[in-house]
Amino acid sequence: MRGKTAISLLVLAALGYAGWSLLPRQYNPFSPLSLDDAPGRLTQFKLHRLSPAQCHVLLQEANQRGWIAIRRVADSGGPCPLKQVVRVANFGPVRLSSSFLASCPLALSSALFIHQQARPLTRSLMRSELRQVDHVGSFACRNIYHRQNARLSEHATADALDISGFRLADGRQITITRGWQQPASGPWLRALLSASCGYYGNGLGPEYNAAHKTHFHLGMRGYGLCR
Repeated sequence: MRGKTAISLLVLAALGYAGWSLLPRQYNPFSPLSLDDAPGRLTQFKLHRLSPAQCHVLLQEANQRGWIAIRRVADSGGPCPLKQVVRVANFGPVRLSSSFLASCPLALSSALFIHQQARPLTRSLMRSELRQVDHVGSFACRNIYHRQNARLSEHATADALDISGFRLADGRQITITRGWQQPASGPWLRALLSASCGYYGNGLGPEYNAAHKTHFHLGMRGYGLCR
């Protein structure tokens, strides 16, 4: 009886796999991620299931396309060891206030977010081009909220970026602190934070808590929690 049950399960599994394989690539959650995949839950699912090797292949492709400029960084030890991280210099035509360290998932998710969402949203809602992302860092060897007995922060593994503002081609400099409540920039900033849900594990902003009043925290833990 057990043998028949096992065979039945194998048959069902084979049929299920065959069914998925018949789907067009863009609708198949188990097909390899492409940089041309449209934003959405399927792309997010594929991002989260990438192996380190697959992530670095796609990151190099994004680099070749001019979506991101990176260089490899040597592994480091200590209380917060870093392995296979990169230093991000820019997102193509979108500059950074300074370069930052990033795990491969953070770098790749950020490149997709800037290219597929942040730039188009800026163009449509602000009638200008996004020229620079201002940030206050990514890597910091510390616990969450600097609490002694808390777990390690995402920043301790270079898995999160804190964005403090943006600069546009028309000269406007918009900070999260001042722009969040402004009629001209508030809807755009909220749209950016909402769009980040499709790429990062979590996106935390001014309405999450007092610790995030001044910036967007975009991290890799979780599965699309944006507040």
